[in-house]
Amino acid sequence: MAKTALINKAKAKPKFGVRAYTRCQRCGRPRAVFRKFGLCRICVREMGHRGELPGVTKSSW
Repeated sequence: MAKTALINKAKAKPKFGVRAYTRCQRCGRPRAVFRKFGLCRICVREMGHRGELPGVTKSSW
């Protein structure tokens, strides 16, 4: 889990726009966040496997 202080810091409006960064809405991870879902790659994968993301299916061939 991410530090609570860093999550709160990311939620606050920064003084300059370029200082804003995305965090996963579910776990707070700062890297590899999909803007479309607002989730990190790990959470997207877990939720996709469980069928909790509409329109996302596991690929198999």
